[in-house]
Amino acid sequence: MPETGASPLDPSSPAHSPLFRAEHFVWLTARVLEQRLFAFHFLNGAADPVETALDAYRNEDGGYGHALEPDLRGPVSQPLHTGHALHVLDAIERCGGQRVDRVCRYLTSVSTPEGALPATHRGQRDYPTAPFIPVVEDPPSSLLATGPVVGLLHRNEVWHAWLFRATDFCWQAVESLEKSHPYEIEAAVAFLDSVPDRPRAEAAADRLGRLVRDQRLAALAPDDLDAYPVSPGYAPAEHHFPHDYARTPRSLARAWFTDDEMGRSLDHLADEQQQDGGWPIHRRQWAPSVPLEARPLVTIQALRTLRAYGRHIG
Repeated sequence: MPETGASPLDPSSPAHSPLFRAEHFVWLTARVLEQRLFAFHFLNGAADPVETALDAYRNEDGGYGHALEPDLRGPVSQPLHTGHALHVLDAIERCGGQRVDRVCRYLTSVSTPEGALPATHRGQRDYPTAPFIPVVEDPPSSLLATGPVVGLLHRNEVWHAWLFRATDFCWQAVESLEKSHPYEIEAAVAFLDSVPDRPRAEAAADRLGRLVRDQRLAALAPDDLDAYPVSPGYAPAEHHFPHDYARTPRSLARAWFTDDEMGRSLDHLADEQQQDGGWPIHRRQWAPSVPLEARPLVTIQALRTLRAYGRHIG
C-alpha cells in the first residue's frame, strides 16, 4: 500500500516548498559563509560556524575585504564590505564586544572629515570594481554606506565615539533628501528603523514615504512595471518594490504602503524564485563571478522577508 500524505509530485509536498528548493540552490552554488548563514536561519544551525566563516574576510586593520561584497573585488578593507560583515554579525546576534570595537576603529580610520563613511576608500583603485561604484582619490561622505552601519550599531546598543558624528551626518543627510534613488532610501530606512530618537525617526520616515511615492521609486503594480521608471544608472530591470524598503512588518517603511500594495509586492517576490531554487539579481552584471556569489545572498534575504510577513516557505 502506498503511504498516505503528499505525493512527491504534489506542489504542497515539502520537496516542492520554496525553502527546500532554495536549500538545494544554496548547497549547489553558495560560498561557505552563505551556506552557514542559510543553516543558521533555516536549519537550526549554530552561530559559531557563521562567525568562523566571516573571519576569513577580516583584515588586520579591523575592516573586511576579499570580495565579501561581491561587486568589490580584491583583498583590501572597504566600508561596504565592513557594513556587510556587521549585517552578518547582527543576524547571528554577535554584533558587540571586541570584534565590533575593532570594526569601529577601522571605520574611524576611513571616515571623511564629516565623520561619515565613503562608499569606497581609495585603496580599491588597484582592484576590479563594479562600474557603477565610483573609486576616487577623495571620496565624499555617503548615506548609502553610513546609514545601515549606524543603524546596526544603534540597534545593538554599541556605543563608540565614531557613532556621534556619524549619527549627526545621517540625520542631516536624511532630513535634507529632496531627490533620491532606491538604494539611498533603503539606507535611510536602515538608519531610521534603529536610531534612538523615535519621534524624530517617525517624522523623517513619514516625509521619505511621501517622497518615494511622489518620485515613483517603488513599483506598486508588479504586472505593469513599464509604468515605473528605473533610476538613472540602474540596470533596465532594476525596479524596487515595497518589500525592498520594508523588509519586515516592523519597519517604519511599512506604513508607506497599503495592505494590497504590500500583498502584491510579496506575491511578486515569491513568484521570482527561479527553477534552480534561487532568486535572481537585477542590478547590472559586470563580471562572471558576481551573480554566482550574489544570488545566494539575495535568496536568503527573500526567504527571510517572506517569513517575516508570515508567508509560507516550508
